[in-house]
This record gives sequence, structure tokens and C-alpha cells, in this order.
Amino acid sequence: MTLETIPNVALLHGAGYAGGEIIRLLSAHPLVNLVAVTSRTFAGQPVWTAHPHLRGQTDLVFSESIDPSSIDAVLLAAEHGQGARAVRNLLEAGYSGVIVDLSADFRFGDASLYPKWFKFDHPAPELLDQFVYGLPEKNAPYATKYIANPGCFATGLSLSLWPLAQHLDTLRATVTALTGASGSGTRPKPTTHFPTRDGNVRAYKVLAHQHLPEVKNVLGPHAEVAFVPVSGPWTRGIWGTAHVTLPESVSLETVTSWYEAAYADAACVRVWGHQLPELRTAVNTPFCDLGLTLKGQQLVVGFALDNLLKGAASQAIQNLNLVLGLPETAGLLPHGYVPAH
Repeated sequence: MTLETIPNVALLHGAGYAGGEIIRLLSAHPLVNLVAVTSRTFAGQPVWTAHPHLRGQTDLVFSESIDPSSIDAVLLAAEHGQGARAVRNLLEAGYSGVIVDLSADFRFGDASLYPKWFKFDHPAPELLDQFVYGLPEKNAPYATKYIANPGCFATGLSLSLWPLAQHLDTLRATVTALTGASGSGTRPKPTTHFPTRDGNVRAYKVLAHQHLPEVKNVLGPHAEVAFVPVSGPWTRGIWGTAHVTLPESVSLETVTSWYEAAYADAACVRVWGHQLPELRTAVNTPFCDLGLTLKGQQLVVGFALDNLLKGAASQAIQNLNLVLGLPETAGLLPHGYVPAH
């Protein structure tokens, strides 16, 4: 690939935690040029103003807007409800390139789900059917250039249960998962205030988390998931377990073969076999780690991922690579490296 053919990429609303990770990864990406990052709050200031760890790594300056005619691909890291408005504005301005949206705004084809789960009326329902849900391990290769990046919890739950959903006529799973404070965004909140979060765990949105409809869409109508999300006393990373009662005819060896087959070609999923993964080995990587254990017919599937990477930024770049026809792990893993499974 010559320099002239390298795509120009822009990041809109790039001042948040996921935005900082996208900038860091794309700045070192060998096959794309990150040419613009927007933020109304920080417009005119270096990106390291919002992301101090990037000082000395990029000379990009936040802009208030972009010229879409010079951009081949756009990543959107806006808040829920703002992503759809940004997409509509881009298309009305004549933009015709790739879009990867990290908000929840295009994860569902049914506009009625948004008032129920996200408390807003969808601002561009006519665009919903143009996007595909960007869980690469299930839905790639994509038939569209518009990708709705999955939520962080949804990624962990979906990947941990999808092989079971493929093989079981009925799937009933109970999931508990803990997440770090960065999943709540950069705005200070009582629930993410350090003195109330440190040394503490707190369940929230019990059986009613907004990522549940995503998981349901991935697994299918024969699956039911009872999910308890928990705030963990750390900054980044999700660790959880899914409990499933298996039919008596299903052995651990059989279940293991389902997972190994499902993710044999998955560049960003690591199956650890008959051990549950640890959080520390998944944080700061683009992987979702999975592991299994079985006692009697009680199966426990453990999962761990970085909520800012596989749960957001690195998965968005994984999707960007796939839509642009680039190697899936470009900018995420060492060149030419194929993960072992």
C-alpha cells in the first residue's frame, strides 16, 4: 500500500476516555492517517490537553468540525443520542465514506427500543437499517460501510454465550460482571467518585442494563439472560461469569469444542480452555479472554476484557480495518502476528 492510498481518518467527539484510546492507537496505525479529531470543548487546543498521556506522541489539535470531502473514514465517540445527529449531519454534508459509531445510536433496527432503554427518541430512525451491528466474531465480513460498535458489557456477554446459543435449543444464563470506573465516562458522578468506589462493589441496573437488548439480538430469541452489572473498585476492565445448566448429554469436552470452533479464526478472542481468565491479563489488550469450567451440568464461562479497548476503541479499529479491507489487527497487534488459540 502506497502513501497515496492510505485512508484519511477523522475522530469526532474525541475528548473522552475511548477517544483518547482511539487517538493513541490510530496515531501508531501503519495503514491509516488520523488527520482530524473534533471536540467543541477543546477546539483549538492540542489533543493532549484532554489526554495528557498523548503529549509528545501526536501534534494533532482538536478542531470544532471536519471537512468531510477529505475524509475516507469517520469514527464517532459521541454520547448516546448525539451519534445519530452527527451521522445525519455528515451525510447531509455529502459524506460518503466509512462510519464506525461507538454510541448506542445504531445498535438496534427498532427505534422503539431507544425510549425504553436509553430514555431518548431516536433522532434519525430512517438511518437505522443502514448500519450493521459490529461484533466481528459473529457478523464480519460486513455488507455495509456503516458499523454500530457494540457496548462493552454486551461484547463480553455476547462472546461468552454465543457458542452456547449456536448449539443449545434453549439457553438460560445468569451473568454477574464487574466493570471499572472508566466505563462511566469522564464526567464526575457520585457513583464514580473515588472515595465511594474504592474498596467497594455496588450492583446497579440489576436485570435492566441497557446492553441487554444487544445481547438478546446476538444470541437469538431462544436465549434468556439475567444480568447483574457491578461497579468494581478499579479504573478499567470488565470481569464476569456466566452460569448455565447444560443438558445431561453435553460434556465439558463438547462445550470446549464449541468455543474452540467458534473462535478458531477470531483474532481478538483468546480461549483459555478449562480455566477462568483473570482481569489483569486482559486489561490494556485488544482481546476478550474466555475460559470454562464444569461441575456436574453446571457450566461457568468466565470472561475478561478491557472496557476501553475490546469494549470500545480497539474493537472500533478492528471494525474500521475490516470495512476498509485492511488486516483485521492492523494497529492493534504486532505486524504479522497470529494469536494462538
